[in-house]
Amino acid sequence: MISAQQALQRLQEGNRRFVSGTGHGEELFDTNRRDQLVSGQEPFAIILGCSDSRVPAEIVFDQGLGDLFVIRVAGNIVAPSQVGSVEFAAEQFKTPLVVVMGHTHCGAIRATIDELHRPVGERSKNIQAIVDRIRPSIESLVSTPLWEDQEEFVKHATRANVRASVNQLRHGSALLEKLTEEQGLVITGAEYDIQSGEIDFFEC
Repeated sequence: MISAQQALQRLQEGNRRFVSGTGHGEELFDTNRRDQLVSGQEPFAIILGCSDSRVPAEIVFDQGLGDLFVIRVAGNIVAPSQVGSVEFAAEQFKTPLVVVMGHTHCGAIRATIDELHRPVGERSKNIQAIVDRIRPSIESLVSTPLWEDQEEFVKHATRANVRASVNQLRHGSALLEKLTEEQGLVITGAEYDIQSGEIDFFEC
C-alpha cells in the first residue's frame, strides 16, 4: 500500500485531470479491472463526502474501480455508521488516507443556516437529525461579523463543518487514533468547488 502522502498526491493529480478534461473515464468501464477486483480490493483512499449528485468522488478525482472507498451522506456528517465504515476500510484494507470532502452550494449547510435564522417546525425528524449534527460546528460563527455577509458565512460554515467531521474521526474513534499513531493514517479535509471542479485540501 502507498503512503498517505502518495495517496494525497494521486488524488490531487486526478482532480487536475478532471478539471482539465483529460481524465481516464474509460477506467470506470474496464472489464479487466472488474475481473481483477473479484478476489479483493485495496482502495488507496477513503472519501467521506456529501450525497449531492454533483459531487461523485470517483469522477471528480478521476479514479477507477477499486481505487476509492467512498462513504456519502448529506452534509458529509459523522454519525456512528460513518465512523464504523471508515474504521472498516482503514483496518481491513490498510487504507492510509481519509478525506472528508465538503462542497460549495451544499443544501445541508443551507438548511442548517435556515434553521439558525428561524427554526423549521415541519421538517422530517430524519432531516432534522442531519441539521442537528451540522449546527454545532457553525453556530459559533453567528456571533462574528460573518453573519452580516451570508455569502461569506456559507463559505466559512462549509469548512467549519468539514473540520468538525475531521475532528470527530480523529478523536471519536479509539481504533482510528491507534491507526494514526501506529500506522500513519492521515485524516484531512477538502472542499469541492461545484463551479470550477477544483478540490482544495486544507488543514483541519
